[in-house]
Amino acid sequence: MTDTSRRPVILQILDRADKEILALSRADAGAVYNFQSKFRQNPQAHGLRLKQLKGSRLYSARVTDAHRAILLNVGERHFLLVSVRHRSDVYDDLDRYSYQINRVTGGIEVIDLAAVGDSIVGRLLPADDPAAVPEKPVKAPALFDPYTDQQLTDLGVAEPLLPSIRRLHTDDDLLRFADCVPALTADILLALHDGKTYDEVLDLVTTPVRADEPVDTDDWAAASNNPATQVTTDDSALQAILAESFARWQVFLHPTQRKVANHPYPGSARVSGGPGTGKTIVALHRVKCLAERLEPGKDKPILLTTFNRNLAADLRSRLLDLAGADLSARVDIVNIDKLASRIVNEAGSDAKRRVIDETAALKRWNSFLLELGECRFDAEFLNAEWAHIILGQAATTRDEYFRVRRVGRGKPITRDDRDTIWQITERFTKELDREGVWTWRQIAARAARLELDREARIQAAGDTAGQTLRYRYQHIVVDEAQDLSPTHWRLLRAMTPVGPDDMFITGDTHQRLYDNQVALSTVGINIRGRRSSRLTISYRTTREILKVATQLLTGETYDDLDGGTDTLNGYRSLLHGVTPTFRGAPTWAQERGLIIGQLRAWGNASDGSAAVCVPTRDYVNDVIQWLIDEGIQAVEIGPDGPVRPDGVHVGTMHRFKGLEYQRVIIAGASDGLVPRRAIDRFRNDDPKRYRQERARDRSRLFVAATRARDDLAVFWHGSRSPFIPASLLQQDAVRSREGGSEC
Repeated sequence: MTDTSRRPVILQILDRADKEILALSRADAGAVYNFQSKFRQNPQAHGLRLKQLKGSRLYSARVTDAHRAILLNVGERHFLLVSVRHRSDVYDDLDRYSYQINRVTGGIEVIDLAAVGDSIVGRLLPADDPAAVPEKPVKAPALFDPYTDQQLTDLGVAEPLLPSIRRLHTDDDLLRFADCVPALTADILLALHDGKTYDEVLDLVTTPVRADEPVDTDDWAAASNNPATQVTTDDSALQAILAESFARWQVFLHPTQRKVANHPYPGSARVSGGPGTGKTIVALHRVKCLAERLEPGKDKPILLTTFNRNLAADLRSRLLDLAGADLSARVDIVNIDKLASRIVNEAGSDAKRRVIDETAALKRWNSFLLELGECRFDAEFLNAEWAHIILGQAATTRDEYFRVRRVGRGKPITRDDRDTIWQITERFTKELDREGVWTWRQIAARAARLELDREARIQAAGDTAGQTLRYRYQHIVVDEAQDLSPTHWRLLRAMTPVGPDDMFITGDTHQRLYDNQVALSTVGINIRGRRSSRLTISYRTTREILKVATQLLTGETYDDLDGGTDTLNGYRSLLHGVTPTFRGAPTWAQERGLIIGQLRAWGNASDGSAAVCVPTRDYVNDVIQWLIDEGIQAVEIGPDGPVRPDGVHVGTMHRFKGLEYQRVIIAGASDGLVPRRAIDRFRNDDPKRYRQERARDRSRLFVAATRARDDLAVFWHGSRSPFIPASLLQQDAVRSREGGSEC
């Protein structure tokens, strides 16, 4: 007979419990950590007072004299900590807790029915008199009358909540209710209330989290290991939560995110999703998952890369927090341009050449064309053709350039045009060589050629290559993929062999800020069928801000990095907030009053929680001076981010990528600035390029709007941006009439 008393005790924290623990005082939170340590050693210890609650799977145990832990027993010596409550709350109503295995997801759901009831009836009681008799509610149709109980449970709604759902009559009822129920139930109800059909909710909300196998609603051990049961998985994570030093993303993933991050793929995989949906979080968990599968060693067989060097530094720090020093040491974390430079330097060629950025390259093109007297093509066109087509398609000869496809470029060009362009770019390249300078695009192209040569030698050597020459990486994970150029992709493809889990790519083309477009299949990265996933829940911003941000994109189409079309269909938030503000002024000088007034209305805006986003650098200088004149600390957002954490951060839309703030002002959202008036010259001569440039400017506005977590204000002077539809102004006007705040 097996002695079960010798088996280790498993104690995990359910995701809903960590919020309650962090709301405790530091001393009480520390007591929870001490409790879990004692419980694992001996749950029957006298001081813990473990007792079963009314014949259920629920147990209570003593944490302190005042607090009790509510535990769900899911197997022999296996418990989930589902709540930490004051002792009076635990024993006054033992029937208040409902628990089940969701028959759609297979995950464990624990519901405090008393809290749900309070969320519904609380609005009827005067705040200063809890014992007052509730006013008789005005009869109105219940929000979910159009749906049967069977339909709701088929979508994944927790069955014990059905009676309460039938008593929801107003938006406020629903929003309060959603704060108290399992996340899937809240997501389903909010999506239905937002106007999505049953079939749309089934496709967008339910299907991504549905269990892969039939659910046994009596198998609690299996349910505790189901991705839909969001729990801590190790002691260090549990300790870090209780020490208030661990972000929730490091422990609790949405079931959709966990599926994507941990799934084994037969080849390359791609994850898309709007801002704040956790693409970077998924990328980090994917790296951790891949690192845990590695054989012991000291090398770095995993590459984690991105375009932005600041983001690369952030990824390095966050992976260390998530995976620890040992696993992180197996991962090469570097931005793509630095990686290319490293490869070129290893080859020992061109190491002494000076690198110039895109702005400097464009200036050199202008000077070069002026010196040549060339008027047929402008500097922007030639710079882009050289970077994206000649370098991007690895065309090293005139004949190769004549054969390449010009994916993503504007108006067609003739054969004579190509001949002229090749001659001009060849002369321009020689001029750069003579001066000892080159661009990041050239470095990437050189690195790609070196890696392609290396790959060819590996393949030619066959099985013997493993002893002398091998691919640089076993796995590559790319974050913010929409910002990489075709040259970058050719480089990456050459650095890992085609095979299971070779490349994992996250990105959102709605946030593309650079002139980089590519179809991944053209560079040897093939993603088919179920290897493409989309995240749809935003964890950053409120439903109100999200609604505004998506409306700013109306009228544009965006690619999916492989020749198809990407959408934000189903993009949603479970967070509730205030309606964004929209205001205009006659002049830029008068817009100053709107900016200052809004910052003062928000109260303490100098603690780094607020930011002002503007279209150009000149506007940055103006706003900073205005704030200083008003006695408000102002901090510029530079290429390396804000120079310090406090103050009101001010920067261009371009600089806001990757940042987030509690409150954001978008200023200068005027026609001629957003979009830039300079792109009008392409409207007739190059309509395709005009649409591309317009889409990029719209993306910048979209990115800026989605940096805000709680509050968003959009201002302009003169005529407002054509990207701001009149319907948004009408929504703001309604809010103002209903008592919303104004500047």
